[in-house]
This record gives sequence, structure tokens and C-alpha cells, in this order.
Amino acid sequence: QVHLVESGGGLVQPGGSLRLSCAGQGNIISINAMGWYRAAPGKQRELVATITNGGNTNYADSVKGRFTISRGNAKNTVYLQMNSLKPEDTAVYVCNADIMSVTTHDHYWGQGTQVTVSS
Repeated sequence: QVHLVESGGGLVQPGGSLRLSCAGQGNIISINAMGWYRAAPGKQRELVATITNGGNTNYADSVKGRFTISRGNAKNTVYLQMNSLKPEDTAVYVCNADIMSVTTHDHYWGQGTQVTVSS
């Protein structure tokens, strides 16, 4: 009933930019915190950035100053603006959200979107 849908991944050259989007869909009452995680090849998933419903943000040190996380006005969408991309940013980026539905309060994960930064 509840799922997250990501979009915006793709192939970009170093120094380029991409904008990822993640939208919560289904019978959602509210979404509290949302965030982006990534898993590079052969590495465990790591936090990239998070944002609360009130707009408080948190970034991994590796992306500070380059990435910006934001929420849509409806608060069911999160964006990740990625600038000055580096090859080491290559990973599957996965959206996460703390979602309140009619019957549960749980964390949900998107299917992931591939970001590839060539070199």
C-alpha cells in the first residue's frame, strides 16, 4: 500500500549535476524524516543526507557543500540536488522515509536509482 518511487539517476561526467527525486505513494497519513542512502559497488550502504519534516538537514561529510537535500511543499517528496559530482559518488542511491500510514509507523525504502559518474 505504501511505497517510495525514485527517479533522476543517470550517467554524468565528473563535475556535472543530477537531481534525484523520491515520492511517497499510497495510503500515507504523513511522512516525517526522509533521506537518501547510497551503496557503491562492493561497499555497504551509507547515509548521504536526511531531512526532517521541519527542514533540519544532515549530510555525510563526503557530500557537504556539494549536495543539497530538500522537501517538496507537500512533504511527501524529497529531492537530492547533486553538484560537482565525483567518480566516487557512483552508487545506487536509495530513498528512505519514516512514514505514518493508517495502521503503522515504519521506515520504507525505495527501489534505488543508479548514479554513475564517469571518469
